[in-house]
Amino acid sequence: MLASGLIGDPVDHSLSAFMHNAAFEALGIDARYDLWHTKADELPNRIAALRMEGVLGANVTVPHKQAVISLVDEVSDTAERIGAVNTLIPRGGRLMGDNTDAYGFGRSLLELTDGAIPASALVVGAGGASRAVLVSLQNAGVAGIRLVNRTYATAQALAAALNGLDRPAIAAEPWSRLKNLAPAVQLIVNATSVGWHDDDLPFEAGIVSLLPPEAVVMDLTYRQTAMLRLASDRALRTVDGLPMLIYQGARAFELWTGQDAPIDVMTNAVRKAYARRS
Repeated sequence: MLASGLIGDPVDHSLSAFMHNAAFEALGIDARYDLWHTKADELPNRIAALRMEGVLGANVTVPHKQAVISLVDEVSDTAERIGAVNTLIPRGGRLMGDNTDAYGFGRSLLELTDGAIPASALVVGAGGASRAVLVSLQNAGVAGIRLVNRTYATAQALAAALNGLDRPAIAAEPWSRLKNLAPAVQLIVNATSVGWHDDDLPFEAGIVSLLPPEAVVMDLTYRQTAMLRLASDRALRTVDGLPMLIYQGARAFELWTGQDAPIDVMTNAVRKAYARRS
């Protein structure tokens, strides 16, 4: 049986094992996906073990997405731009590091918009999750990308790091500009960690009321957050972070196996597991 799993600290909360094991079973692949709790000082040995026979691949989650870069042989252009690796692909004793988060976000967005690319986007937050979102928006060709963060200098630094002549520019804006930006955006994304509790909002509630009626609202948190509920009350199209999780996992599955991922099977497995936990 081929081995695969999730490397992180912690990993007990992860839903990845449910979707990957369901996919292996559906396609008759003799493989198993486990949760590999790995401390920082254990990371080099864990990565070295992936070079052995019988390993299909691995995912990487916090806090190791950056540290693992120095332990692999090659990094994809996307992972290099994001500055993080979340997928490891063994090939003949070598390890390729990739990042499927940008792909997962992009697929989730296109599903929400029926394939239409928004002309403008507003991303809230400038942490690790935001980097993948911004790269995905650049890859999709979104022309008007705005980034706001409570610490303006952090937003400026991230925008500068991702901007280049061959891709749409990201404009960092001060937090005080949110009210001015909201009425003109077609997409708003909460890429902060705010939203896990019922009444938490990444910004004041009035921002949602300023969004145009055609706007779509995305939250990377795996639940119906207060922000998404406010948007739904206005009949705006919304989506939480579960589709992004599924699509990034599906892309990793395809990189490991060379087969099309059974998206419906993976989706059902994740949603059932999430419902049981909730």
